[in-house]
Amino acid sequence: MSESKLRAIIVDAQPRYLSEQSDPAQNRFAFAYTITIHNAGQVAAQLLDRHWIITDGNGKVQEVRGAGVVGEQPLIEPGASHTYTSGCLLETPVGSMQGSYGMRSTDGEEFRAPVSVFRLARPNALH
Repeated sequence: MSESKLRAIIVDAQPRYLSEQSDPAQNRFAFAYTITIHNAGQVAAQLLDRHWIITDGNGKVQEVRGAGVVGEQPLIEPGASHTYTSGCLLETPVGSMQGSYGMRSTDGEEFRAPVSVFRLARPNALH
């Protein structure tokens, strides 16, 4: 059986701008993002850690590493999903995020699940 069928994690990101927590006059732009992590593989996998690369519109990069997500290290069974919401602050009205999750399958294999780049943008900031 191929490794890709055993361990297949699909990540979907849904970002949104938080106008009530933002202050454009102070270069403070708040964003929330809801992440759904789906286990499309054939073995359960536990999310151990996260690594985010956050880039603002000026090219300033922040790297965030830490254990789990929002204080949890969920075990995701085959066919199941885990959803959580978190957030970040930027100094510009547009930016992007990408990264990966460190995972361990129940058969002991550790692997990284990539998170494709997604855009953070205040409404009407892009034409």
